[in-house]
Amino acid sequence: MKCKKILDFLNEKYPLSEALSFDNVGLLVGDENAEVSGVVVTLDCDIDTIKFAIKNGCNLIISHHPVIFDPLKKVAAGSVVHELIKNGISVISMHTNLDFYENGVNDCLCSLLGFTVTDIIEADDGCKLRKCQIPPTAPQNLAVKMKAALGTSVRYTDSDRLVENLLVCAGSGGDFLGLAKNIGCDALLTADVKHHVFIDSINCGLSVFDAGHFATEDVITTPLSKLLSKKFYDVKFLPFHTNKIKYC
Repeated sequence: MKCKKILDFLNEKYPLSEALSFDNVGLLVGDENAEVSGVVVTLDCDIDTIKFAIKNGCNLIISHHPVIFDPLKKVAAGSVVHELIKNGISVISMHTNLDFYENGVNDCLCSLLGFTVTDIIEADDGCKLRKCQIPPTAPQNLAVKMKAALGTSVRYTDSDRLVENLLVCAGSGGDFLGLAKNIGCDALLTADVKHHVFIDSINCGLSVFDAGHFATEDVITTPLSKLLSKKFYDVKFLPFHTNKIKYC
């Protein structure tokens, strides 16, 4: 099977045209006409991902974060792009289009946490977030639930009121605190929250939950791998979890 067939399917499910204007998505390294021997599905394409692909006889990596984002000024020996080219490995990156589209990252995060999506909210910058409803829950209890489901530490503020409606943005979404308040939410779930956003949340009466960038986005890795395996049953798709951040 050629790489293009998998790329076309991904483009059908999560259209490249839905990515934000600053993004870089699609086939970023390699040859769309290459025959695929196996596929690694991962959040980040790094050296360990490449080693995993080589070990398992895979010559295509599907990553969430773009393997090339900023313009490259050189491709040095030992760099990620150099190692990909040297080993004949192609990379398809599906980023903001995978975040926002149906059954993408945000929907997988909500599903894993048992949240009922009640609306899709489009922010001023084009991001499409999920407004969710849950049984009224104390912020501390909700944080404990998130920690257990995502297997990660959760930073949060407690507005001293039950959470019933919340805005969900996998990855970096601290800037959407005001939007969460404006649409009547009790809380915001996201990652990479800056200190002043935590303080602002208390001042405006909302709880904020920061469950980490990796944990809120890696939720797509296994479901996407299963989706592709079902479609292309004669090709092996291997999920690879690449979190390099350690906690003590």
